[in-house]
Amino acid sequence: MKLQRTLTSKTVESDPYSLAETIALIALGPRAKSRGELFAHLKKRGIPEDIANAVLFRLQEQGLVNDEEFARAWSESRQRAKKLSKRVIASELQGKGVSSDVIEIVIAEIDEEGEYENALEFATRKLRSVSRFETEVIYRRVHSALMRKGYSSSLINRVLRELDISPR
Repeated sequence: MKLQRTLTSKTVESDPYSLAETIALIALGPRAKSRGELFAHLKKRGIPEDIANAVLFRLQEQGLVNDEEFARAWSESRQRAKKLSKRVIASELQGKGVSSDVIEIVIAEIDEEGEYENALEFATRKLRSVSRFETEVIYRRVHSALMRKGYSSSLINRVLRELDISPR
């Protein structure tokens, strides 16, 4: 650990750009990241802002960092795996440093029917796990699970009507 810090210190003094580029490329290894995430990572590692911006600009030119592609992939993944609503996905993307323009573009690509199908699929799965309870409890649990996923009240009511779940 001490040797790594010493090497890192010497590398920063000699060529901070190369170090920043290496840190960014290693960070991109496990999964794609937004420009904002990489910038925060570089800042956390002690890279000056001007060098971090230069490295990120170069990575964008090379096509290794693309917020729009990242946002699309994130959105598709979160819809498919977690059945999240547009609202929650937009919030997550904002937290990852994606610009609001890119978020708007990506969220606009999610159609209402697709979101309804995701909510219906999720509610059907949830219904199976709570079907042994009383009607009011089933309604409350499915409704609150859909709310936590970020779906609108009108969409939740539509799904509950489709599954014939009523509060009483």
